[in-house]
Amino acid sequence: MTQDPYNMPSGSGSSAMGSGSSAMGSGSSAMGSGSSAMGGGASTGTSSGATAGGTRASGPADQSVGQLLSDISTDMSTLMRQELELAKAELRQEAQLATTAAKEEATKAGKAAAMFGAAGYLGHFAFLFLSLALWWLIATIIDSPGWAFLIVAVLYGIIAAVLAMSGKKKMKDVNFGRLSQVNPKPEQTIETLQEVPGALKPSN
Repeated sequence: MTQDPYNMPSGSGSSAMGSGSSAMGSGSSAMGSGSSAMGGGASTGTSSGATAGGTRASGPADQSVGQLLSDISTDMSTLMRQELELAKAELRQEAQLATTAAKEEATKAGKAAAMFGAAGYLGHFAFLFLSLALWWLIATIIDSPGWAFLIVAVLYGIIAAVLAMSGKKKMKDVNFGRLSQVNPKPEQTIETLQEVPGALKPSN
């Protein structure tokens, strides 16, 4: 029996239309899922970009602070080395001044001691040799050996006294007080170190 195509059962057509609607619904759902996926991708990309941007923004600041701290450390190390060198130079200078003063005063003391030694030496030989000649001469003139001995002894005693007084005068010129005037402390280094805390304070 031949069926009329125009007279198909209404149930079959409704089923077919329902299937098509379901298919369209599925497509819409798929499109929605795709939109959600695209939205998620956009959100992820935006968040990642923002995070990376934040990292890049904080990088130069951290680097600048680190460089500043490194420069401060280097400057402090250089300053301490310079202060140590200054202290050494001051100590060497003070030691040199003390040595020079000691040499000068020792030279004066040596000259004074030499004067005393010369006075004693000449006095001794004057008594031993020249006194004999003078004694003989005076004894011949006054015809008295005893008085001749006395005159010669007094004469060379006066010479020895003059030399001793000269040595005493030279000894008074010796000034050992100069040694106490030498300052062993490195004053310039101490002053510079006292200025360091004030230089590190931030200016208003």
